[in-house]
Amino acid sequence: MIDSCGRMRWKLPEPMRLALEEAEAARRRGEVPVGATVSDGEGRILASAGNRTLELKDPTAHAELLAIRAAASLIGSERLTGCDLYVTLEPCAMCAAAISFARIRRLYFGAEDEKMGAVDHGGRFFAQASCHHAPEVYGGIGGEAARKLLKDFFRERR
Repeated sequence: MIDSCGRMRWKLPEPMRLALEEAEAARRRGEVPVGATVSDGEGRILASAGNRTLELKDPTAHAELLAIRAAASLIGSERLTGCDLYVTLEPCAMCAAAISFARIRRLYFGAEDEKMGAVDHGGRFFAQASCHHAPEVYGGIGGEAARKLLKDFFRERR
């Protein structure tokens, strides 16, 4: 798609669009605006979630973990082999470990996280010899919109 200025614009995949909607809903709840969606091998949405750490008083209630838990419950297996995860922010080490344990096929993320990210930054979890399963990783999908949500959220907090 070409925008009014003649620049190429790509249409976001539906799972990432939904993850961005979950991030926006998290922002409205006062949570850090991160959203995640799990889809199956056919592209059908299995689960989506936004951060709920404050609401649930649970430091592990990251969007990725909530979406992975819901998808695993739906299919009745701890393994999400053949499933893809779309998340608006580069996963942290905790979420990267869960992605590996769940055997997610592909990880698509939006904004990079230079402080807490563990995929392209920090410990680079999937590159470690101790990592038993590494998904295919694609960064920058919806990154501009995800970065804007995060920047606006933290600007409002200051």
